Amino acid sequence: MNPVEVQKKLTANRIYLFTPLEFQRLFGMPSERTFNFLKYYTKKGLFARLKNGVYVLATNIPSEFLIANKLYQPSYISFEYALSFYHLIPETVYTVTSATTKPTREFEALGKAYKYYKIKREVFLGYEPKKIQDVTVYIAEPEKALADYLYFVDLKKKSLIERLSTRNLNRKKLISYAKLFKRKSLIELTKDLL
Repeated sequence: MNPVEVQKKLTANRIYLFTPLEFQRLFGMPSERTFNFLKYYTKKGLFARLKNGVYVLATNIPSEFLIANKLYQPSYISFEYALSFYHLIPETVYTVTSATTKPTREFEALGKAYKYYKIKREVFLGYEPKKIQDVTVYIAEPEKALADYLYFVDLKKKSLIERLSTRNLNRKKLISYAKLFKRKSLIELTKDLL
């Protein structure tokens, strides 16, 4: 199989991240040949491995938003990274933070840190598809990102960022998201911030 054709086909199909199984299905290759092809051309620099079983074209690295969504699924971008994206905090956030229903995990991919915090299934909502850098990704609404973050502050697993701006938020929506966590102390903390 010609690596130039592989690159063209992945780009034409707008496939930015893929697993060996997805690659195998796209190119109709047997699994052992797929494994060897990916291994060989990762060493040659055509592909970059994000983690075991997740690859990208080295010439077409997707945004950290898409990488965050695909690296550990199901997940959506939330917490400090979303708060920074919405300009609710002035700080630049270097770790891409996401919510997941799976165990809490941290990965490093292409020199960037990705952290996933476990939340209960019943509060795994309040995110939306958003087009960022020409790709659709899942990110929490501003109010849900703050509710997720405050939940971990309330649990004493995160410390409260002092320069947090809440003036452009929908207060009713924020409180309704906080109530989903069923913690009286979280609701009080949320109301105190408003």
